[in-house]
Amino acid sequence: MQTFSKTTPALAISLIDDPFYQSITIDSVDAEARLSVLSRYFEYSLQEADRTGRCTLHDDPALGAAAWLLPRTPEVEAAEASAKRAHLAELLGPNGWNNYCRIIGFMSERSEQLVPADAWYLTIVGVHPAAQGRGIGARLLRPILAEADSVGAHAFLETFSPRGVAFYQRLGFERAAAFDEPTTMARYVVMRRAPLHVS
Repeated sequence: MQTFSKTTPALAISLIDDPFYQSITIDSVDAEARLSVLSRYFEYSLQEADRTGRCTLHDDPALGAAAWLLPRTPEVEAAEASAKRAHLAELLGPNGWNNYCRIIGFMSERSEQLVPADAWYLTIVGVHPAAQGRGIGARLLRPILAEADSVGAHAFLETFSPRGVAFYQRLGFERAAAFDEPTTMARYVVMRRAPLHVS
């Protein structure tokens, strides 16, 4: 199994202030503990994407990565959900795990009404803060977007970052809806992207 130990610290430090990740690491005692939990969370998430979706690393893995989940059979979905539940319940602690379940439940219910069931889901993209502004995020996403276009697949994501909306729009995503998520008490945007015609 591939490991992502060089990449996960970049994701942790770039996303530690995101309302979702703040909420699921609520049981951590300080910023150092949050970074440690998030690094382990992202290690699991990148491995899941590597198994059942797509995982793209920068040429220098310490700079960033993107993780996608693709449609899964019911059997694979059940197995992955069971394994994730066991891992994250222990990793996040009782309050963090409870927050995770509440947030994911709220967001999933709404995205299911807005995007096709077989859409490709961009779950994570992060670039080390020291390397941001160089186009790395777009380079991480373009190969998988091109692959989605080639097979006629829709894509979607959810973001709590107002600045991120414009970034994703440049890659062809459109705002589908915005919601106030009650656990984080923060607004997030659902964005979707129709496949581009490939001649």
